[in-house]
Amino acid sequence: MGAGSNAPIIIKRKKVIAGGGHHGGAWKVAYADFVTAMMAFFMLMWLLNATTEQQRKGIADYFSPTIPLVRVSGGGSGSFGGDNIFTQEQLAQSGRGINQPTIGDEPVTAEQAAADAAAAAQVAALRDIEETLMGIGGESMLSEQALRHIVTRLTDEGLVIDIFDLPDATLFPPNSAEPNPVTVEVARILASLFQSVSNDVAITGHLRAQSVVRIDNPIWTLSTERASQMRQLIVDGGLSPMRIARQTGAGDRNPAVRDPTAPRNNRLEVILLRSDI
Repeated sequence: MGAGSNAPIIIKRKKVIAGGGHHGGAWKVAYADFVTAMMAFFMLMWLLNATTEQQRKGIADYFSPTIPLVRVSGGGSGSFGGDNIFTQEQLAQSGRGINQPTIGDEPVTAEQAAADAAAAAQVAALRDIEETLMGIGGESMLSEQALRHIVTRLTDEGLVIDIFDLPDATLFPPNSAEPNPVTVEVARILASLFQSVSNDVAITGHLRAQSVVRIDNPIWTLSTERASQMRQLIVDGGLSPMRIARQTGAGDRNPAVRDPTAPRNNRLEVILLRSDI
């Protein structure tokens, strides 16, 4: 190019973006998600280690969807509460929930409505007993030591109260039907609670299986004797003997856990029976 040329001079500047452009901070978001997940994991491990079986059941129930135990769940106004006290499902928009009669179905009679209301009252009463016993929403009537031995559940038969051995604490001495102090305490509290309702009571004794098969196996006699001892303790606590509907010994035929020889299978099952079935 000649010295007298008037051509423009073009300067190119290359723009450098540090950190890889818009991807520069993505790892921070991924790392934050990872740390959050690890915190949640370690919190779960801590809860599993620091809580009892019944406390874990309560936590699980808290996060479980609410499912009505019976068809009647109460009423209230509005589309989310049902329009009368005989609403059969929660979140019902009509008085009969999902069981609303179709064409050709018979309407709900006054007798059926009364039976449904009675069933709802029965479940509510059993639930109150369970909450008082386990200290749900308040302080339990049982000591912390005794509470470790108990798990409850509501079934179609009634309120089932499982009282079981722990590896470091038993309900009875080995091969004996003489109750330990914790068993006496539980029986006394049950007798007091059961007097607030009129339901009958059923008691079943269970034992773990023996690792060695014995010709003269005492499990049937011992499980029956332990059930009888619990019955006597509850009656001594003030419950009318006429309210004991049955007392049985199931031996090792109905284990509570997969391992039939586990101490958890040594247990007493006390059922507060529903009176509406």
